[in-house]
Amino acid sequence: MSFNIATSGLNAVTKQLSAISNNIANGGTVGYKSMRAEFSSLYAGGQAMGVGVNSISQSITQNGGLNGTGRSLDLAISGNGFFMTRDSSGNLSYTRDGTTETDSQGYLSSKGKRLQGYPVDASGQLQTGVIGDLRISAGSIPAKATDSMGFTGNLNANSEVPSVTTFNKDDSKSYNNTYTSKIYDSLGREHTLEQYFVKTAENKWEAHYFVDGKAATPASQALEFSNNGVLTSPTSATNITATIPGAADLAIALDYAGTSQYGSEFNVSKNSPNGYAAGEKNGESIDDDGKVYATYSNGERMLQGQLVLANFANPNGLSSEDGTAWSANNQSGQAILGVPKSGLNGFIKSAALEGSNVDMTEQLVGLMSAQRNYQANTKVISTNDSMMNALFQAL
Repeated sequence: MSFNIATSGLNAVTKQLSAISNNIANGGTVGYKSMRAEFSSLYAGGQAMGVGVNSISQSITQNGGLNGTGRSLDLAISGNGFFMTRDSSGNLSYTRDGTTETDSQGYLSSKGKRLQGYPVDASGQLQTGVIGDLRISAGSIPAKATDSMGFTGNLNANSEVPSVTTFNKDDSKSYNNTYTSKIYDSLGREHTLEQYFVKTAENKWEAHYFVDGKAATPASQALEFSNNGVLTSPTSATNITATIPGAADLAIALDYAGTSQYGSEFNVSKNSPNGYAAGEKNGESIDDDGKVYATYSNGERMLQGQLVLANFANPNGLSSEDGTAWSANNQSGQAILGVPKSGLNGFIKSAALEGSNVDMTEQLVGLMSAQRNYQANTKVISTNDSMMNALFQAL
């Protein structure tokens, strides 16, 4: 009986040594979670039969450290959650390994499996009701003419009405302040929109418009403020048009929402005309909320989709596939899906990877302990063999 018990101990310790060896070997594997042999006593009819390994568990909920890589498509999750991936057969798996790249078709993939998230439609809007493969478009983007502009500033309430009452943009005594914005036509060519602000009376101003030095239509717009310095007119965007040789006419909706008149210096806090020149794709970027963008040489970036993270009621119950990827089962529960930075989900850190959570000191101590256990069991077998030889010789 002692021989069988010692043999069971050797088998169990061998499995423990295998788990420890695997941990040490994967000390540098991205997203790896350390393994542990779970021992249990073996009994039959109330009789001790030795020891066995009930299961090999992984410390899935213990996160590794985040290490910067400088590569924009390397991703790490700071906090809870798993990346969701789908293989070519349609099977879902979950991982903390964010070693991501784009395949030949532009799909984001990790170790041959495509990352899942909310894609965008033809107009660039997120389809939050659909989860699918995320793809980054290749190629260039055409020029876009400026058609809207948000402008917020403060006009100094202490300003005096100009001494020259007839406005002339070439005479600085006929206006109080000026501001120039860069805009684009339908061919992606740059132009300037100049605004000249003239105080006409208490709480009343006029804005005069010029595109490339020529008067736009309308040539001016009255601005009125309340006694508290709040803009009261206009209440909607001012539609400014201008003729551009060789391109479509410019039509810009200029919105002064938030503009004020207080007793402080003239300043502009928002100047946001849209529009841009044509650009070539030169990279990708992923924000901390998981939104994926393609970046272009003209400084623009276009939304391509948003990563979806998975969480579980019992993450430690997931079924291991290869040490860094898992699948859901009855013990883990079904995946709870959400975008990064929502609910209990962590945020995305790009240009970084999550390292292995293996504690080398702990593993080496475990290795020495397992070695002693192995030696003790072999000693039992050796002693049992000596006793059996002595018994046979006595017979």
